[in-house]
Amino acid sequence: MRQAAIKLAVVMDPIGSIKPAKDTTLAMLLAAQARGWMLHYLEQTDLYLRDGEARARARFLKVQDTPSDWFSFGEEQDMSLGSVDVILMRKDPPFDMEYIYSTYLLERAEQAGALVINRPQALRDANEKAYTAWFPQCSPPTLMTHDMGRIRQFLAEHKKIVLKPLEGMGGTLVFVIAEGDPNLSVVLETLTEHGTHLTIAQKYLPEISEGDKRILLIDGEPVPYALARVPAPGESRGNLAAGGNGIGVPLTTRDRWICGQVATSLRGKGLLFVGLDVIGNYLTEINVTSPTCARELDKLYGLNIAEQFMDVIARKLSEKQRT
Repeated sequence: MRQAAIKLAVVMDPIGSIKPAKDTTLAMLLAAQARGWMLHYLEQTDLYLRDGEARARARFLKVQDTPSDWFSFGEEQDMSLGSVDVILMRKDPPFDMEYIYSTYLLERAEQAGALVINRPQALRDANEKAYTAWFPQCSPPTLMTHDMGRIRQFLAEHKKIVLKPLEGMGGTLVFVIAEGDPNLSVVLETLTEHGTHLTIAQKYLPEISEGDKRILLIDGEPVPYALARVPAPGESRGNLAAGGNGIGVPLTTRDRWICGQVATSLRGKGLLFVGLDVIGNYLTEINVTSPTCARELDKLYGLNIAEQFMDVIARKLSEKQRT
């Protein structure tokens, strides 16, 4: 008897607005489609809960690796999310209450039998900026606080710091502040919302000039190369969205040590596709919502990171069927 095709649903930002040559989610969908898996497309607003059951307005999806017309929709249906085999949660931040509400719905889908990646509870637990606190041996001096005075003391101690919100992405509202900066008060007031909003401060790492390395881990195993995102001239942020230039680099011994420090926790939480941000010798962020840079590394090194990820998903589904 022919085995039924695996049903994969993806929750993502509007697919028509992505940059196909750089989009990691598209690479995942292409790899799944190449295996004959059936694709269902969802946006966050398509999710809903009825009498405890997670459901969604879904559209059949076909994708192709082209710079235009990279997707097409088929029939629309109202479906139970528990009826699909795997759900990829690839909605970009902001990590706001709407995002958290979506994880509640996806957790109901998980309880109904779907494999949700990354796991909904872990998405709530592992804030991308704050989760480094669980690995202080890997991280630079870091402060998370509402208190503007405490941040000023931290700046006096380290002379130059990076300030950022907990919920953003792509370098949004990331500030580099040195002692004596006349903008300090307004930056602190903006980020902390006058002392009512938690804010992250980290010691400034001059190694940012060599790049903010993105290391991808698949079920705790690192891809052997990283994309070092080097800031554009006059910039302090390496994020590609902020104009950074991506350069491929092999993992160092220290990079691999950092990966080893976090791998067990990531696996235990069900975080199967994760992006670590490393500057110099330090882990600065653990990206769990929609890590990117797979397509850039594929192109530089002849890899197929999404295919490796599909191998892991297929193995997890097989293990799930046996239990």
